[in-house]
Amino acid sequence: MDEIVIEAKNKMSVTVNVFKQDLGTLRTGRANAMMLDRVECDYYGEKMPINQLASILVSDARQLVVKPYDRGDFKAILSGIASSDLGINPINDGDVIRINIPPLTEDSRRELVKKAKAMLENAKVSIRNVRRDYLDFIKNSDEYADDYKKRMEGDIQKVTDDSIKNLEDIFSNKEKEIMAI
Repeated sequence: MDEIVIEAKNKMSVTVNVFKQDLGTLRTGRANAMMLDRVECDYYGEKMPINQLASILVSDARQLVVKPYDRGDFKAILSGIASSDLGINPINDGDVIRINIPPLTEDSRRELVKKAKAMLENAKVSIRNVRRDYLDFIKNSDEYADDYKKRMEGDIQKVTDDSIKNLEDIFSNKEKEIMAI
């Protein structure tokens, strides 16, 4: 493979990894510490992710335990979780915050699948943008012969197709996980 194609493949794989992380933040009915990765709280006037201010443990399949590193951040973490869009209520349990994950209803499962599908479409657009950028670079480059340009365009398209197939497989697995009761 050519250096340009390898570079395009690496950028597309970064998009796939970001998509995996984004899907990890979705609530699936089971306790998952990654659910709180995008939750931020006010830390002395700055927005900070909770996972930088506290340890997050999965105590059982339906409960998370958040233990702040500093006792002074307790209220900020509690309000950050309460104001998040996860639809969960934190419980003040003295030194720790307990989060019970309620089972998902059929409607909430469908909504989560819609969110995941929107994330999938954004990731596909990102991969297509990488493809477009590299195809434009190849077309506008004068240092390659026409037949070499055609081969590189085909290679970039193959890498794009593989990346999109990978995204769809990841989405399919997440959809099954969300819809499982």
